[in-house]
Amino acid sequence: MDLLDWHRGRLSSRRLAVLVRHLPRDSATLDGLHGEAAQWSVTDYLLASVVDQLAEANWMFATVNRDEDADPLEYPKPVPRPGTNDPAPDSAPSPGPSTQPSDTGTEHNPSPVELAQFFA
Repeated sequence: MDLLDWHRGRLSSRRLAVLVRHLPRDSATLDGLHGEAAQWSVTDYLLASVVDQLAEANWMFATVNRDEDADPLEYPKPVPRPGTNDPAPDSAPSPGPSTQPSDTGTEHNPSPVELAQFFA
């Protein structure tokens, strides 16, 4: 496909828009626009969320069932997602349900609307 065909009138703007909109996920254009996030599907984001929730549930269960005098368990770290800046180990929040990463503003999970716009 020669993009100069659009300038020559042999390729309509609509056809060009359809071709760009349906580029493969591993294309250089999507990688340049969205970085690593272009390679993540909705399923990947959902699986990362499930892993985070399961780790939190296991942490809560272990914390509740520990001896009161035992040292507190380290709060689980979330699965890294594209486009998020992971905090440095020194600036990690202290363990506890009130300081989950989503409460600190350092993590942004895409909303269903954002995902729909990205893949539209």
